[in-house]
Amino acid sequence: MSRILWLLIETLGSLLAVACLLRAYAHRVHLNPRNPISQFVSALTDWLVQPLRKLIPPGRTMDWASVLAAVLVATLTALLFFVVLGGVSVPNPGSVLMLAAIWLVRWTVWLVIGLVIIQAILSWVNPYAPLAPAIQQLTQPFLAPIRRIVPLIGGVDLSPLVLIILLQVLLMVVDPATLPGLLR
Repeated sequence: MSRILWLLIETLGSLLAVACLLRAYAHRVHLNPRNPISQFVSALTDWLVQPLRKLIPPGRTMDWASVLAAVLVATLTALLFFVVLGGVSVPNPGSVLMLAAIWLVRWTVWLVIGLVIIQAILSWVNPYAPLAPAIQQLTQPFLAPIRRIVPLIGGVDLSPLVLIILLQVLLMVVDPATLPGLLR
């Protein structure tokens, strides 16, 4: 029963944290707030981010309230992990914060991988889809440096593939299972 509960907690926690991270990143790249992605993410996270914005107003380049919301969600999720699966009533705060930080990095990497996959599919299937400009704007900062190094091969852009491979390597490096003693 605890594994089912953990599945629900992990799914909700990761999706909410990723939505907060996407909101912060969309603010960073100045994504139009009227596009469907921004509207969806705002509707999903307003209840958490708006109260935090009273404490930390958004800057010109960064929405720190959204980042703080993601950190809070990841920390709560990590705390619940130790309580639900670890059976620990009072977990080590250092372990909770470390696990939350690792999860935030991993969730961010998965967010970028998902955006790159969507962008690659849209570029092949329907480059004029309504979401295509927003996805392009979100992925461009990650793909541009790779495009300067990796040339087109037969008119095909391999930079999304290279980026996904690099991000997969990063996921292997930032794996909680490889950090001994973290879950104690």
